[in-house]
Amino acid sequence: MSTTTGAEITEPISDRAWEAIRGAYDLQVHVAPDVIERRTDDVDLAKDFLSHGLKGFVLKSHYIPTAERAKVVRRAVPGIEAYGAITLNHSVGGFNPVALEIAGRSGAKIVWMPTVDAANETAGRLDGPNTKLPFWAKIQRELAAEGISPAPLSPLGSGGNVTEAGKLCLERIAKHNMILATGHLGRHEIFKLVSKAREMGVKKIVVTHAEFPSQSLTGEEQKQLADMGAVIEHCFTTTHTNKARWEDLFTNVRKTGIERTMLSTDLGQTINPPVAEGFALYAQRFLDAGFSADEIQHMAATIPARLVEG
Repeated sequence: MSTTTGAEITEPISDRAWEAIRGAYDLQVHVAPDVIERRTDDVDLAKDFLSHGLKGFVLKSHYIPTAERAKVVRRAVPGIEAYGAITLNHSVGGFNPVALEIAGRSGAKIVWMPTVDAANETAGRLDGPNTKLPFWAKIQRELAAEGISPAPLSPLGSGGNVTEAGKLCLERIAKHNMILATGHLGRHEIFKLVSKAREMGVKKIVVTHAEFPSQSLTGEEQKQLADMGAVIEHCFTTTHTNKARWEDLFTNVRKTGIERTMLSTDLGQTINPPVAEGFALYAQRFLDAGFSADEIQHMAATIPARLVEG
């Protein structure tokens, strides 16, 4: 056993936990360069992943496309697989099929639905909550105070169906075989979007951090979405920061099944653990809860690889 000290990691991490995530992909990391201060940057993260035997990651930004950054990382750190993405917030034009087309041509792997600008996500609004706010809430509130924030975004129109702009975006996602991730949408939006995406030929769908407060999907809802063809993502930060209970996470994973479950960290914040160490601690938590190393490997390496390499 070795103990990792750093932001908030005081628990022992076993060699078995590190081995369980060997070859893993983290499909949601938030690192620099960014408009928000981050714990590390793209290149240093790649070096750290390589030194720990991890295979790669997807760079997530709430504000800018990252495919070009990922190409630079792969050249700077041979042996690591870094991929880019785009998040459909106002900074890229919201439900903007042109931005998606360019992202697809640039090699982006994941398309996140709106996050900080989602109609379902209230943390960044001037009249929103004032406790346990995410780092990006400060930026969102500054934009709102300056009067330049458009209306929040939803993929659904007034009739409750996916909008024409949403359908155009789904077409681009299907064309480039990108991964549709549900971002910070609410449960009703998620179900409608997943159904329409499957109908329109989107082959790879991820339900983003299912236990995160603005999603709070029940175990039964997660299973239903998996039955519709989605992979259910569970992120380390959600439970590590006490936004959800560990026992609920483990129960939900068992209910949905290992074959339809993916583990990510959602790390990179200055107050949270380093990404690789956080991933290993996540594996340790699953081991301690009775999951086997093979099961963790499947959720941390096999399923993510199937998504980004397929």
